[in-house]
Amino acid sequence: MRDASPIDQSRVRDLVVAVFRANGAVIANGDRLVADLGLTASLWQVLDALERAEGKSTVAAIARMMGLTRQSVQRSVDRLTESGLAAGTHNPAHKRAPLVALTDQGKTALAAIHTRELTSIKHTLARLTPAQVVQATEALTAFACELDRQVKAGGTP
Repeated sequence: MRDASPIDQSRVRDLVVAVFRANGAVIANGDRLVADLGLTASLWQVLDALERAEGKSTVAAIARMMGLTRQSVQRSVDRLTESGLAAGTHNPAHKRAPLVALTDQGKTALAAIHTRELTSIKHTLARLTPAQVVQATEALTAFACELDRQVKAGGTP
């Protein structure tokens, strides 16, 4: 493995800062889109994860899929359950890890969110080409996979 040049190192540091900024912008925009529904971007993220898991999943599986802690997902699931958007159901595969499922109310809320999200996506695509979106997605996915690999390896990379 070659030593990275100072310029290459600086570009990776710039990438980290850009990811932090993008994350903050995604959360702020998400909060704006769903605020009047009594939701936050983090609650929306869990609703969306449930939808992607075909309507039900365990808290731990959602956390792994989204790269979040189990505790933060549990807090979101508790809030979604209290508001009637999600409900716990029996998990035949595990006695102590119930499945979390979208309720009809949760599905309705997600449909409204997706309509709003589509408007935001259209505004984004007015400024970014589809090719730029694909390139950014591929780069961020590769970047996240490498960081995940480092975390799993433990210690200093």
